[in-house]
Amino acid sequence: MALHFFNTYSRALEKFAPRHPPNVSMYTCGPTVYSNAHIGNFRAYIFEDLLQRHLEMRGFKVHRVMNITDVDDKTIRGAREAKISLNAFTEPFKRGFFEDLDTLRIKRADEYPGATEPHYLARMIEMIAELIKRDLAYQAEDKSVYFRINKFPEYGKLAHLNLEELRPTGRVRSDEYEKENIGDFALWKAWDEEDGDVGWDSPWGRGRPGWHIECSAMSTALLGDQLDIHCGGVDNIFPHHEAEIAQSEGVTGKKFVRYWMHCAHLLVDNQKMSKSLGNFYTLRDVIAKGYSGREVRYALVRVHYRVQLNFTFDGMEESRQALTRKSRQALTRIDEWLERLRETSASQKARGTPGPTDDFQRVLDDDLNISGALGVLFESIRETNRAMDANELGATAAKAWLQWWDEINRVLALDAVETVALPSEVEALAEARRLARLAKNWQKSDELRSELNARGWEVRDTKDGQKITRRVGPEP
Repeated sequence: MALHFFNTYSRALEKFAPRHPPNVSMYTCGPTVYSNAHIGNFRAYIFEDLLQRHLEMRGFKVHRVMNITDVDDKTIRGAREAKISLNAFTEPFKRGFFEDLDTLRIKRADEYPGATEPHYLARMIEMIAELIKRDLAYQAEDKSVYFRINKFPEYGKLAHLNLEELRPTGRVRSDEYEKENIGDFALWKAWDEEDGDVGWDSPWGRGRPGWHIECSAMSTALLGDQLDIHCGGVDNIFPHHEAEIAQSEGVTGKKFVRYWMHCAHLLVDNQKMSKSLGNFYTLRDVIAKGYSGREVRYALVRVHYRVQLNFTFDGMEESRQALTRKSRQALTRIDEWLERLRETSASQKARGTPGPTDDFQRVLDDDLNISGALGVLFESIRETNRAMDANELGATAAKAWLQWWDEINRVLALDAVETVALPSEVEALAEARRLARLAKNWQKSDELRSELNARGWEVRDTKDGQKITRRVGPEP
């Protein structure tokens, strides 16, 4: 079965056909680093992680870029209130973001471009100049540069807005605004006193880029003029992604993105997350209540990405509770099943039973139907447990099921070993060992393994590379 994904642009399920198979270019909107990312953000990042992992399981080579927005209205305001430089303000949140990715076992993107990096700022200025040249942008009396939406007939098509029924509001300088604020949006914001020391020189005077042009510049700089997939939350559709299309296609004259994929909102206690309601949680808030990254991942991944997910701490218990009448814990159920399979695979039992199928993968092919795929997993656990109870599952079949689990776990990332961020010195030793193995310097590799063990870390070599985990029990 071919892969099919729901395309926000067409509002239809479409067969997936990248421009240059098996290569897939994928851009995912990353964090704005004015605070630690909240669990709603991570709902989107886990959906994107599931998408990448499934594409790779199906043989595609994914080149994924995720931006870091380190200059916008919120970051500048935060730095000004803290009375520190923009970089000093955003840097701790950048570090925290990557630590949170590791906690939730989210694969790293190939690149994480930052909006303040000189290379991308130059690209933004270049794109704005081209839009002005094509009469798609203009410098207004306030010295800022704006995009002319009435010169781009496709504006509003992603969000399915009928611009003729909406009253224009002139110009919009703010980075974020509601659908009712239809107007020319800022590409380059002229410097004012509230910006403090944040600003860069440009042909239009000192200022800074608008949020939307940042993503257009970084995505096309790294992935080319046309992308296969662009992801984000539904809140990004308008104005952000709508503006990206207008800017990018205005410069290149080419279709910017083939497949737009957006995940639904995460609610908390059936309400939109808000600090004023007291239901605003970062990942660290949830972990502090005693939940593991593995449990949070399961809670956020188990519902289809286009279905609104209601997060409650009672609901978090569903990560632990069973999907059976006996109320056994779901993740514990997987762990106990794997332990039984390992014991059976080491036995001399010769009996056979039907082995795994590719139903898990085929169900995910249908617009990442994770609920159906997890249904396949738990039904497989039930059937193989029944076979083991009846002494009908032999060693060969058990090994096949363990191999099947290894394959699907490359998508789920729900193995029992808790992934943690490595201390810098451990990460350096691990990288040195990886390079030693590449050079076939086995003696050096063994020495580095011993050093890691002495520091309390286990090293396991797998087909996906070495895995470093904390040693269980007291350190030697």
